[in-house]
Amino acid sequence: HLHLVESGGDLVRPGGSLRLSCTSKETIEHFAIGWFRQAPGKERDGISCISPSNEITDYTDSVKGRFTISRDSAKNAVYLQMNNLKPEDTAVYYCAAESDYCSGYGYLWGQGTQVTVSS
Repeated sequence: HLHLVESGGDLVRPGGSLRLSCTSKETIEHFAIGWFRQAPGKERDGISCISPSNEITDYTDSVKGRFTISRDSAKNAVYLQMNNLKPEDTAVYYCAAESDYCSGYGYLWGQGTQVTVSS
């Protein structure tokens, strides 16, 4: 059973950067992995997904040019590089397994990591 763990969340000032990591003790190379976020009082929204063949599917335009998803198979990890962070990026960020293609629907979720953007 795949168990995903997110890390890298922190308090950062507007304009700052963070890199979130999604790892597992089990191999994730055959899974599409998506990043999602949930802001206080809002629904969980999709950000981006990377397939087992490293094709990227973006789920929102709101972070285009600022957030980048990537995979490091040697480290069994998927990353979300977040640059030029804004207060509206404040949320709990989750990674999820989406089967073997980017469907937009996660079926195995990590516990989440908090990102707070504030001056």
